[in-house]
Amino acid sequence: MKLGTRGSALALAQAGTVAAAIDGAELETITTSGDRSFDASDDKERWVRELDEALLDGRVELAVHSAKDLPAKLADGIVIAATPARANPFDALCGAGSLDELPHGARVGTSSLRRAAQLRALRDDLEIIELRGNVDTRLAALEGDAYEAIVIALAGLERLGRADEAGELLDRLVPAAGQGTLAITAREGDVDSIALAAALDDEATHHCLSAERALIEVLEADCHTPVGAHATTDGQAMTLTAFVGRIDGSAWLRDQLTTSDGYSGAEALGHEVGNRLLASGAAEVLGR
Repeated sequence: MKLGTRGSALALAQAGTVAAAIDGAELETITTSGDRSFDASDDKERWVRELDEALLDGRVELAVHSAKDLPAKLADGIVIAATPARANPFDALCGAGSLDELPHGARVGTSSLRRAAQLRALRDDLEIIELRGNVDTRLAALEGDAYEAIVIALAGLERLGRADEAGELLDRLVPAAGQGTLAITAREGDVDSIALAAALDDEATHHCLSAERALIEVLEADCHTPVGAHATTDGQAMTLTAFVGRIDGSAWLRDQLTTSDGYSGAEALGHEVGNRLLASGAAEVLGR
């Protein structure tokens, strides 16, 4: 059994947990288009294209992704076989104890338009500066004087053993769809590999991801769209919280809806919240 993964420290750590749970599985490191170069016009497909190709041509049986990196529409012949239990889905502020204690005009680094829109909505005085690179590169940026703080996913810090560098859990920010969740993909019809992955699946996580991805699909959101989606469960109830905003923080919409239909209503919940946002002017907020 070979598991495809990107070669970053975080990707290898994530895939390593899956490999450890599948006896005898080996990691196959694959360089994606996103790893080779950055193009502002590219979408999330750049992080998965080569992994999908490796699945389809049989070089690997399964691939491990950060679920938030998956495009809203998967490539033909690719399915999500499993989602292990979700880690903390929220963002973390590093470099300062809290967002409120940052001085007026503080420079905050992030590459996420979703984070930038919500940060500006909360603190329009902040100077949001683009910051790219892996987790270690972003944390190292705090050692200079270019940033007073940065915002990064807490799950990534935890998986790399660096959670102690988080100053504040930013649960005021709606996470990206799938944040904190691993997605194990397989070739459609590969019954054996799908069955092996299914043993690692967490049902609640899987259906929460379905709700979040359904919302993203309705909004036609991609990595250039400031959209957040976060689903939670409580017994048979599922709640979906969503955010749509302008990058400059000047306008935003936030919605929350709960269904008692259990897991069977996950996708319908995502579609309903997405359509409610559109009816409230989400397309206009996004500048479409």
